[in-house]
Amino acid sequence: MSQAMDNYRQAVAMVTAPEAFLELTTIEQGGCTLKAYQHAPGSLRDLWLMGQGHGDKEYIVYGDERLTYAEAGQLVANFSAWLASQGIGSGDRVAIAMRNYPEWILAYWGVIAAGAVVVGMNAWWVADEMAYALEDSEPRLLIADDRRLEVFAQIADRFSQIEVVAVRDDAPPVQATQWRDVVSIEGALVMEPIDANDDACIFYTSGTTGRPKGAQLTHRGCVHNVLNVAAMGQIFATTQALNRDGAVEAPVSAPPPTSLVATPLFHVTANNCVMQGGTVGGGKLVLMYKWDVEEALKLIEREQINTLSAVPMMTRELLAHPDFHDYDTSSLNSLGGGGAAMHPDLPSKVVETTKRAKPAQGYGMTEVCGIASYTTGDLFVARPESCGPLVPTLEGKIVNEAGEALPVGERGELCVKGAPVIKGYLNRPEATAETIVDGWLHTGDIGYFDEDGFLYLVDRAKDMILRGGENIYGAEVESALYTHPAVLEGVAFAVPDDRLGEEVGVAVHLKPAAMLDAPGLREHMGSRLAAFKVPKYIWFLAEPLPRNANGKFLKRELQEVLDPGSAD
Repeated sequence: MSQAMDNYRQAVAMVTAPEAFLELTTIEQGGCTLKAYQHAPGSLRDLWLMGQGHGDKEYIVYGDERLTYAEAGQLVANFSAWLASQGIGSGDRVAIAMRNYPEWILAYWGVIAAGAVVVGMNAWWVADEMAYALEDSEPRLLIADDRRLEVFAQIADRFSQIEVVAVRDDAPPVQATQWRDVVSIEGALVMEPIDANDDACIFYTSGTTGRPKGAQLTHRGCVHNVLNVAAMGQIFATTQALNRDGAVEAPVSAPPPTSLVATPLFHVTANNCVMQGGTVGGGKLVLMYKWDVEEALKLIEREQINTLSAVPMMTRELLAHPDFHDYDTSSLNSLGGGGAAMHPDLPSKVVETTKRAKPAQGYGMTEVCGIASYTTGDLFVARPESCGPLVPTLEGKIVNEAGEALPVGERGELCVKGAPVIKGYLNRPEATAETIVDGWLHTGDIGYFDEDGFLYLVDRAKDMILRGGENIYGAEVESALYTHPAVLEGVAFAVPDDRLGEEVGVAVHLKPAAMLDAPGLREHMGSRLAAFKVPKYIWFLAEPLPRNANGKFLKRELQEVLDPGSAD
């Protein structure tokens, strides 16, 4: 392992060397010194223009629909020109609410080109959740598909000031302009001035207050995330080459990705890491409307997919499918992803089952615009419990409850600092001040670094449930739980699940003489929460919930003593 680590360190030095494209430097931002790339483009629009150099190469595939870079480029230009004709430009917000359609990608780049700000709307939100995000972000325009327009129609009377563009809906339930009409008029790409610290996108991330927070992802942060993805690919490819012959004179570039986009584009994994990185690198993006393991196998074979970045549950289901070996999956170079930690057995299963694909895992979060650490190949197999070293433009430290840095091997809260860190939370100055202190982002994740700088995560932010890559906070579930008139006390927590990693569980104590069963409670909560947040496990307890001396519920005690088999 020492030789492998020496090769890794040599690869890092080669990839980030002075005068290399990924040369490292420092910048001053907000009174803080941050690690950054010397030659980083100034905005995401610059990255889009770099991607336009790929011309007639295939760019987006969705079912039988195919778009080249040039074709997509004209549609993006048309849309950005239409936005300008509507007076939408620098700093204005445009909400996108749809599943993984090509229009998501085209709309995203068009908004970015116009200097406006994308607001990513979770496609699973119910009306109340959508209304909250619209009120919080105040977009001038909503671009939505048929299912999301049905949800918006329930609250449209509250948002008469928002224009609507309908995607794949010939008879929208609200007044709307058709997407096909918007992009049918030829126009030139808008080139409004963009500052690196301008907001590029607002993605909502679950918060401990019961409502999600709008993370402000800047152009600088998103650009640096794309370069971090590229850097880690080069670093590990060069490490592998050094392992092989020990004499590599220049960093090794990975081939352009042909990516299966299986996770939602309203998250940083698919949007910032897969879509943006693939666009710059001349890759092909094969979109899935929703995850279906057999459909994924068909697409891998048909489109010769070489990269699948997905939550571990998807990787596990793919490898375990009884027909896996009936499909040609030999094109796969990388199989893994982020959104949740891989169980330690999975990297070796990838190697054993595919024979060629390398297991890969990135740890990240919305607050760093994508990935914070990455690992793949032999180093991942050798350290399957680690999520790898930090990306080049992030510094990291582990701190105790007093904020004091801890030595190697000791567990505490992970803090990171660097160019990819978000500006803050929209309309939440107090949350911003609590989370980002002197440039250091407090992740809320508990872990430690080993002597080689590899990160190990052992716990997560208090009360968070990670279900199939979706972050769910207990407070958000509890807020819906307490709206039922029969509930006196209730807590939400994670229940281990073989397929999704974790499921939502709630322990409930009812008011005296109140009557309520699990189906009734789920129906009630389902009208207030997206379906994935509705508890799978419900325990009705005859006694009040256990508390500590401060009166706080003892969630961990309940997690330990409640048997999933006894839940309703």
